[in-house]
Amino acid sequence: MSIQWYPGHMAKAKRQMIEKIKQIDVVIELVDSRVPMSSRNPLVDEIASGKPRLLLMNKIDMADRRATKAWQNYFEDHGLKVHLVNSQTGQGVSMIPEAVRQLTAARRKKLEDKGFRPHADRALILGIPNVGKSTLINRLAGKRIAKIGDRPGVTTAQQWIKVGKTMELLDTPGILWPKFDDPQVGLRLAATGAIKEELLDFQEIAFFLIKTMLVHYREAFAKRFQLADLPELDGVDDQDLIVKVFDQIGKKRGCLMSGGIINYDRVSELIIRDFRGQKIGPLTLEWP
Repeated sequence: MSIQWYPGHMAKAKRQMIEKIKQIDVVIELVDSRVPMSSRNPLVDEIASGKPRLLLMNKIDMADRRATKAWQNYFEDHGLKVHLVNSQTGQGVSMIPEAVRQLTAARRKKLEDKGFRPHADRALILGIPNVGKSTLINRLAGKRIAKIGDRPGVTTAQQWIKVGKTMELLDTPGILWPKFDDPQVGLRLAATGAIKEELLDFQEIAFFLIKTMLVHYREAFAKRFQLADLPELDGVDDQDLIVKVFDQIGKKRGCLMSGGIINYDRVSELIIRDFRGQKIGPLTLEWP
């Protein structure tokens, strides 16, 4: 199954961002720490148009700390200013305005040298759906301004939001891009909740998650689902081995239909919900 989701409001939002980029001093790019590369929208390079950029790795509590550090080093080695945040608890959020001011220091000095009083930093905040953007904005503003939800597509229009006296944020809808060239990107985004659930094949996503767990998080996965004998993937019989894991979980959790047949839809939903709900542990689905 090819996973794609690019509704009309996303295409409209992209056009509006490009139109307003001249008013912007710095672009804040928000990514999901569980999928740091897959949650980077390739359209941002086109939209940002050479503006200074701050990369915020959000949901750090949900991701593997070792992987988060590796990704932070990776992005910094590629010339990006990176900041780690947890928009739910507020961790790291108070430092964002200062990080933005560091990126706009040259602009302010240039204006001051000409005798002008610099305006507040204007930042465009970008991110894929359900990456925690609205929650972050409400934290920065100190009050509930942006709509929040645990599903993608809650924000559908742009709005300017004041953050103290030094920064103004242009909030935008979460946008994806028209086509995922790598099917694995679509699976990672679907697993984390960035894509509308009505479009998804839960069995395919659960299959992907089990495969990832068997490679990177065997102990945590076995503990959560009380699995005593996990198979070693060999690249040849992986599909059959993963189906056996489905069967084990189905029997353990009582996900059965009449005649004792495994209900794979229920097992799939269980695995995805447990992953998203951090029941398996802090996990990362890709490494640099």
